[in-house]
Amino acid sequence: MITQPTRHCAVELQALPSRIGQVRRIVSAQLRYWHLDPLIDQAALGVTELLTNVHRHAQPDKLCTVEMDLLLDRLTVSVHDHDPRMPLVCDAEQFATCGRGLSMIAAVSECWGVRPQGATGKVVWFTLPAAPPATPLDLAHRTPVYGATTSGPFAYDRPSADSALVS
Repeated sequence: MITQPTRHCAVELQALPSRIGQVRRIVSAQLRYWHLDPLIDQAALGVTELLTNVHRHAQPDKLCTVEMDLLLDRLTVSVHDHDPRMPLVCDAEQFATCGRGLSMIAAVSECWGVRPQGATGKVVWFTLPAAPPATPLDLAHRTPVYGATTSGPFAYDRPSADSALVS
């Protein structure tokens, strides 16, 4: 039985450095809207790495589509580009400044992969486990967090208006 419908978001763009930050903000906002705030850092990192790969390596153009699909408890983030060449995972040198993108995606994601998209492109994707959003019942059973609106663990008796201050 499916208890949560599929959610989908897609953004088409030129993978230019100035656009990568914009897409990160779009991904973050969409995940907040879906109440998946804990996934923002991992998804933003993964999208940044995939878009950087399109910018650096894709031929004949930098046009690509970023998609996010949420189905039940799994978020899949993918980038489609027009270059049919498959990416390679490199063993980067210790002080290299590039070559670790796919390894980083592998480290922060549940799984990842690449699939050809006809003769004119590919899709690179990764998945993240998505916990269902908290329900009001779940929130009622949480341990209270003390802050400015609660007396907290440091409650004290305030002097009443009737009590006199002794100096």
